[in-house]
Amino acid sequence: MADPSVQPGKRRREEEEEKEKEEESVLAPGPGGDKEPVGNGTAASSHFPFSGFRLQKVLRESSRDKIIFLHGKVNETSGDGEGDDAVVILEKTPFQVDQVAPLLLGSPELQLQFSNDIYSTYNLFPPRLLSDIKTTVVYPATEKHLKKYLRQDLYLVRETGDDYKNITLPYLDSQSLSIQLPLSELGWGVLTVGAKSMKKQRRGKKRYLSKWVYNILEKKAEADRIVFENPDPSDGFVLIPDLKWNQKQLDDLYLIAICHRRGIKSLRELTGEHLPLLRNILQEGQEAIQRHYQVKEDHLRVYLHYQPSYYHLHVHFTALGFEAPGSGVERAHLLADVIENLERDPHHYQQRTLTFALRADEPLLKLFQEAKKS
Repeated sequence: MADPSVQPGKRRREEEEEKEKEEESVLAPGPGGDKEPVGNGTAASSHFPFSGFRLQKVLRESSRDKIIFLHGKVNETSGDGEGDDAVVILEKTPFQVDQVAPLLLGSPELQLQFSNDIYSTYNLFPPRLLSDIKTTVVYPATEKHLKKYLRQDLYLVRETGDDYKNITLPYLDSQSLSIQLPLSELGWGVLTVGAKSMKKQRRGKKRYLSKWVYNILEKKAEADRIVFENPDPSDGFVLIPDLKWNQKQLDDLYLIAICHRRGIKSLRELTGEHLPLLRNILQEGQEAIQRHYQVKEDHLRVYLHYQPSYYHLHVHFTALGFEAPGSGVERAHLLADVIENLERDPHHYQQRTLTFALRADEPLLKLFQEAKKS
């Protein structure tokens, strides 16, 4: 039964937050002062890459997902507004059962809020071990970042096969919104603090989103995080935990399969030729997850996004009971269904009308609206 407290359309808007959170490159100082890929986290103490933070606006918040997006001024000398812009995203982390149980032993710090017969409600103040908040920083933030994180209305788009050829694909090519999208278009200076993780992008040089994908595939980064690999260059892939999953509990299990073959942008470009690759990802990915995490295939949701967040073919594996961002019907396509559709018609996804959501300020939406008028 749907939650009556969730306003119509709210879940869809919140799912779009996946686009801002999905993939981040990991770079650190290397020889010669350049940046080289490193692992994904550090247990060492860290600090923000700026001084001060004067709140300007709450860009977006979700009580359902326990997350808030803040715009602030930093590096100000006298509060005159001449500082830099930054976006800070605060997100509460999931509970860890093995740490929560001891919390209720002894005499935890409590404040009574309500009591009636056998029912009572308290505010409980946990120790530091259980009070960490995942904190993502975008600094320096541009006007484009501020618009990106600002809550906006969403619109459903129905894209035919011809629409993809005549509207979407030319737009993607003209904007370089492929695997080689410049990171400057996505947001430089991303720093995540909390849950013992830190990720920072280099600012200044133009680097491309392909870099982090190829670093994983070529074992230049995150090699220690790879759960499984089929090394076949055509029909193989790597399976790796998604950065949104802290791997401390299985309730929100989330892994990504990234194919070795380059040049497949999205679901739209899949044909019968790709069936061996897709079958490998489904079967071998499920088997690997069962071996490593003891989660069986009937407890997994395995799907592709359309539109995807980046244009190199990848598949999502999430716990079935986890309402992962982007798992709604307007964006997620179950891999088993994709395989069956291609078995029946090798060109199914070149011809089928696909539905997806776009934010109000996205240029692609305006192109569809203009095409509809003409």
